Amino acid sequence: MNSSSNTVVIADLSRCQGYANCVITDSSRFDLGDDGKVSILQQGVAAEELPLAEEAVKSCPALALRLESEPT
Repeated sequence: MNSSSNTVVIADLSRCQGYANCVITDSSRFDLGDDGKVSILQQGVAAEELPLAEEAVKSCPALALRLESEPT
């Protein structure tokens, strides 16, 4: 069951260096594009997915990822 959440993942492609830590941590949400930069496969984050998404965001050494709450 997916619990509702208004959290989304945002990528700053100008900061992404292609380390792929986010992909290793959460491959259902992140991938690397042909340009070697992060591609977000699933931007919305359900409440039960939040811990893994937070871990993936924190794993980025380039600080290219962040979580934001969208207004409901």
